[in-house]
Amino acid sequence: MPIAYGDESFREHSEHGFYVLTGVVFEPRMLDEAHETLLSLKGRRQKLHWHGMDAAEQQRVVKKLADLEGMHIVVIGSPVPLQKQERARAMCLNQLVVELFVVELYSLGIDLLVLEGRSPDLNQRDLRTVAGARQRLLPKAAKFRVDHSPGDAQPLLWAADIVAGVCRAAHLGKTEHREMLANRVYDVEISTGCHP
Repeated sequence: MPIAYGDESFREHSEHGFYVLTGVVFEPRMLDEAHETLLSLKGRRQKLHWHGMDAAEQQRVVKKLADLEGMHIVVIGSPVPLQKQERARAMCLNQLVVELFVVELYSLGIDLLVLEGRSPDLNQRDLRTVAGARQRLLPKAAKFRVDHSPGDAQPLLWAADIVAGVCRAAHLGKTEHREMLANRVYDVEISTGCHP
């Protein structure tokens, strides 16, 4: 059964802040190839990280990611004023649960989202958010859960980081990499309801 792997990127700003939360989903038959491809791109680093790559590396990594079959769900929420990133994350996570469940209806069968782990308190906040979204936004019989993994332990989380970085850059007007992933990314924009 496919699993979604998630990560985020955000920009806090009094007027132009936004939060990007991704759920990358690879076809089950592509998981091993995706895993090996990401490991091969890592080099000597502990993990792949979008902001740790130069422009040539970003181009190479996005090209490889575009070649792997999958559908990557991206929720972009705004505004995100200063000190409101966790509220924005919760709103985006609610929407991501809904979007992944809709993908489930189209037979991918996703019922688990693995997010890059943060602190124990923040991980618990994600668990509460997903439990609330499942109760309020999904049908009663729906099964959907979230788990956390250290970023350096799960290469498929690196794909989520890359997609989040690409979509953040596109939101800021640098669309070249987003265009390379055009048929692999489905993005939804929402209002976070966050105000200064």
